Amino acid sequence: MKVVLLEDLPGQGRAGDIKEVNKGYAKNFLLPRGLAMVATPVVIKQIESKLEKKKLEESVDHDKLVELAQQVEGKEIWFKARIGAGDRLFGSITAADIAEELSQATGFMIDKRKIDIEKPLRKTGSYKVAVKLAGDLNPQITVVIAEEEEMEGEKKTEEKAEEKGKEKEKD
Repeated sequence: MKVVLLEDLPGQGRAGDIKEVNKGYAKNFLLPRGLAMVATPVVIKQIESKLEKKKLEESVDHDKLVELAQQVEGKEIWFKARIGAGDRLFGSITAADIAEELSQATGFMIDKRKIDIEKPLRKTGSYKVAVKLAGDLNPQITVVIAEEEEMEGEKKTEEKAEEKGKEKEKD
C-alpha cells in the first residue's frame, strides 16, 4: 500500500515521502495515528503544497534569525551581584537571567534553552557565552558580572544627601 508520510518517522522516511508499506502496518498504525495518508494524486498535491509553504516560512524565519544574530553578536550584558567570600556570588547568574536581559536589550524574545552555558555563573568576571539561534547561527555575547557594592555606595550617599535636605527644611 502506498502512503504519504505526514511526519518524520525513524527508519521509514521524512514528511512528504511516498512509501510502500504493508497494508496492516498502514491500517493499524500509520493511518489511525495520523502519521500518514493513503497516497492518491489529490493527497500528494496537497502535501507538496504544504511542504512548499513550510519551506517558505522557514526561509522567512531564518532571515529574521540572521538579523537577530547580527544584533546580538558581540553584545555585552552587565549584571550587578552581591559578593561573598572568594569573589563568589550570593546565588548565581543562570541561563534564564541572561536570556531575560538579552531579550530586553534586543527586543526579541530569547528562550533560556538557547543560551549555551554548562553551569550557572557563580563568580565575578567576564564570560563568553554562545546563543544558539539556529544550526549555523551561534553568535557570541559577553556576560560581565560586577560587584554590587559600588551601587550600594552611590545609594548611601544619595540617602545621606536627602536626610541633610530634610533636616535643613525642619530648621
